[in-house]
Amino acid sequence: MANSILTIDMITRKALEILENNLVITRNCNRQYDDSFAVEGAKIGSTLRIRLPDRALVTDGAALQVQDDNEQFTTLSVANQKHIGVNFTSAELTMQLDDFADRVLKPRISQLASSIDADVANAYKTIGNSVGTPGTTPGTSLVLLQAQQKLNENAAVMSPRYATVNPAANAALVEGMKGLFNPTDTVSKQFRNGMMGTGVLGFEEVNMSQSIKQHTTGSRTNGTTSAAVTTEGATTISLTGLGASGTILAGDVFTVADCYAVNPQTRETTGSLAQFVALANVTATGGGAADVTVAAIYSANHALATVNTLPGNSKTVTFLGSASTQYAQNLVYHKDAITFATADLLLPQGVDMAARAVHNGISLRVVRQYDINNDRMPCRIDVLYGYSTIRPQMACRVWG
Repeated sequence: MANSILTIDMITRKALEILENNLVITRNCNRQYDDSFAVEGAKIGSTLRIRLPDRALVTDGAALQVQDDNEQFTTLSVANQKHIGVNFTSAELTMQLDDFADRVLKPRISQLASSIDADVANAYKTIGNSVGTPGTTPGTSLVLLQAQQKLNENAAVMSPRYATVNPAANAALVEGMKGLFNPTDTVSKQFRNGMMGTGVLGFEEVNMSQSIKQHTTGSRTNGTTSAAVTTEGATTISLTGLGASGTILAGDVFTVADCYAVNPQTRETTGSLAQFVALANVTATGGGAADVTVAAIYSANHALATVNTLPGNSKTVTFLGSASTQYAQNLVYHKDAITFATADLLLPQGVDMAARAVHNGISLRVVRQYDINNDRMPCRIDVLYGYSTIRPQMACRVWG
């Protein structure tokens, strides 16, 4: 009986299945916006405008107090195209699909998945919430529960929540928490797999990823504010005492004395200083002064409150972590904190093979063409995607 020939559609669907199974951070992101990109031949740079929930102040008494809409928007740009090249022959197309996947597809697509995850892991640079001790690998239940606390204080929905940690943190957490679990199946899975697993400490999944980023802090020193923030919605904090030409790098986290975070629903202080994250690199002047770009700041009197009071003048500024030092950025996040979207790439005509498949919000294209110059049949597997931290308050960094 003659072998059946694998078709391009079969290969594409299998490639997409392998890609999805190898994603870690990206697999647990919100992908509900993908249909907006489902157009023929989307281009790099296509942008989606995402509406965020409206917020308003609750008022007392019988008299009506009408409030303006506080609609917020953020954008997600599909600006990343990644591909990996594969060479397979006509003879290999006669293999069984699973054999073909193991021999040809899995080794390459696992690398593509890791590269995409590494991109999405950069979302940490827009997240200010932070727990853990910089320079110390997290290894207890306390640090995960503290991250849960940050999400609770920011009114994040209880489920689904995920934790993604690097290999060092995974090893430390499994070892540090092995005696705390009562469910036999959880302990058994940890023992067999060396992984934290699912249904742990309120997380849908605690997983390990080699794509977790290391953040190198700027050369700045702790300083003070050089001016009070007086405008609701301000996105700049002026600092001084940072050291001559000191740098603040995107992702650096700092607090300002007497400026406390508030619960977005109750607008009551959480009792913890607000953690601001620098959204762009900046270099201080020779006198150590710089204006740092942060997310919009609102006082407790505003419907979009983020802090109890706007940062004042001459307040002590304290950065998290030592200057010019590298720290692991493990992530705890609600599914809606990060949005990942893919777009349909153009299916070219006049090639040997071309197909596209979409599953669970991920669009993947496979194209093969004959190279007459080298007598080869190169194949490329592409994904066009974008990601955005649309609700950074629903995520937390666990420093290691």
